[in-house]
Amino acid sequence: MSFFRVEKLGIRFGGVVAVDDVSFEVKRGEVYTIIGPNGAGKTTIFNLIGLIYPASSGRIVFEDQDLTGLAQHRVAELGIARTFQNIELFEHATVLQNLLIGRHRHRSTSLWEEMLFTGSVRRAEIAQREAVEKVIDLLDLAHYRDSRVAGLPYGVRKVIELGRALASEPRLLLLDEPSSGLNPEETDEMAFWIEDIKKGLGVTVLMVEHDMNLVSRVSDRVLALSEGRVIAEGTPAEVQSHPAVIEAYLGGAAVSPPLSPPLSASS
Repeated sequence: MSFFRVEKLGIRFGGVVAVDDVSFEVKRGEVYTIIGPNGAGKTTIFNLIGLIYPASSGRIVFEDQDLTGLAQHRVAELGIARTFQNIELFEHATVLQNLLIGRHRHRSTSLWEEMLFTGSVRRAEIAQREAVEKVIDLLDLAHYRDSRVAGLPYGVRKVIELGRALASEPRLLLLDEPSSGLNPEETDEMAFWIEDIKKGLGVTVLMVEHDMNLVSRVSDRVLALSEGRVIAEGTPAEVQSHPAVIEAYLGGAAVSPPLSPPLSASS
């Protein structure tokens, strides 16, 4: 059984082809990263996987379940969680409250039980809180547990969004530019979290990223896009040295691209 695969995926916006016949497969337990220059279609692929956009063609298959045509909320129920390039948190809620939102898919009590706050609801609340506390410990967020998100530094909020996704206990985690807006020290910490998520939690990671140092450090395999089409796939070193990738980024002759400063690949 294949873990996750995309088959000949495509989408048009009017006359513009944003994603064109893209296929790839993510193996269980790996970090698979999508790179590409501006407008390559990276985040659009994430929006297709999350069913935010309906695909014009192709299929998205998770553990042999075809996601095409499913209701959007079913994605989380199946065990797929996501972070966003632009942080999407409830800023006037606390860190703990934001992480508890990630536990929504594990709700098992009925509405009338919650209205009466029965014993089963109390036990469920304790279990949800315990699960969130494990995420808080994993990501060193204990100091911020009861703080409102609005007053926290940007780098901390990025980690909180990662924590909310992890609180849902996903089998596949989509990270949309996790290093965006972070300084070098925070990016190094993010690399540590990604490695720990993969090795410690056994979560498979599909990532869109522009920082090639981070990509090289954490990725098992890399897919390169340009103008909505696949131009290369392989190890980070193989993809970075591929002539079509160098051409897409630098627009010149095939010379080895530098790892620093990182290549800009925002979608």
